Amino acid sequence: MSQLSLQQCNNLSTEDTVVLKQEETDVLSLQLDPQWQLDTDEQTISHTFSFNDYCQTIASVNVIAQIAHQQEHHPDLLVSYNRCTVTYSTHSVSGLSIKDFICAAKINAAQDL
Repeated sequence: MSQLSLQQCNNLSTEDTVVLKQEETDVLSLQLDPQWQLDTDEQTISHTFSFNDYCQTIASVNVIAQIAHQQEHHPDLLVSYNRCTVTYSTHSVSGLSIKDFICAAKINAAQDL
């Protein structure tokens, strides 16, 4: 379990929620599952999870939704029959913040997607 997954978005102050520099996103990306993709042009991190069937997909989406609710930080989700793409970016800072990486780490820690 990464140190990121132990942090709480709710405990961050407004000053902590700033757009990250390229060097910072590179370092934080190394703390995530390597399947999370950093898009520096779009200022997003994303991961496409694959599943055996629709029920497994929706069960995992519900776990992701619960994490988003608890952290008060919500990803974009693209859901299909046997896959879900999770994309994080912090709209309030127009880029990536620490919240995106915390939530990504929590998703990986919550289940073996």
